[in-house]
Amino acid sequence: MEGDCLSCMKYLMFLFNFFIFLGGACLLGLGIWVIVDPTGFREIVAANPLLFTGAYIMLAMGAMLFLLGFLGCCGAIRENKCLLLFFFMFILLIFLAELSAAILAFIFRENLTREFFTKELKKHYQRNNDTDVFSSTWNSVMITFACCGVNGPEDFEAIPHHPYSSLEKATPEACCQRELQSREGMFVNKEACLTGVERFQNRQGCYTVILNSFETYVYLAGALAIGVLAIELFAMIFAMCLFRGIQ
Repeated sequence: MEGDCLSCMKYLMFLFNFFIFLGGACLLGLGIWVIVDPTGFREIVAANPLLFTGAYIMLAMGAMLFLLGFLGCCGAIRENKCLLLFFFMFILLIFLAELSAAILAFIFRENLTREFFTKELKKHYQRNNDTDVFSSTWNSVMITFACCGVNGPEDFEAIPHHPYSSLEKATPEACCQRELQSREGMFVNKEACLTGVERFQNRQGCYTVILNSFETYVYLAGALAIGVLAIELFAMIFAMCLFRGIQ
């Protein structure tokens, strides 16, 4: 009976990790294709900072899942204690990292307020200085989400700027409306936007826009995170039971 249970656990673990291996291989292949594709799709992704970052995240996740699935499959089917131990340690590290991230997110959740972001923006933002990571990131966010500042264009009134004319307002270039929401997108009317004509500016604050964009996914992401942690926990238990059961 004990042998049958061990055999069942072995094949279940192999099947489970085989799907992880396939998923990782698909993500890895897709990530590589997006980054090296010569037909022009790469330029579309590169034009959007969020898509460009997402492509590398997808590549990293694919490589991690590919390795994880490979270790689990080989360790289970070959009943190799060394591979099973590597699999267990790998999942344990991922589990602890995710748990630490969740705890830190809970502890510092109060910092993710409208007031906090407004204060940081006014303190560190340097307008069109793309060599500054903070400013460049804010400009990318404002262009991508067609928003302006944390609360709106008024956030930039106290930030030093270099006027193009005596009529120019404090609104940065990244707040101007574009035909395409990317850095390469043509301005609808840049001059009018910079001189304070509101209909050519993105007036809505980024805090509200981003919150509304991701609000529907918050609970889904939370449920998914709990599910992933539970699966990883069971995978560690299965790996250790199989490790101890192998003679």
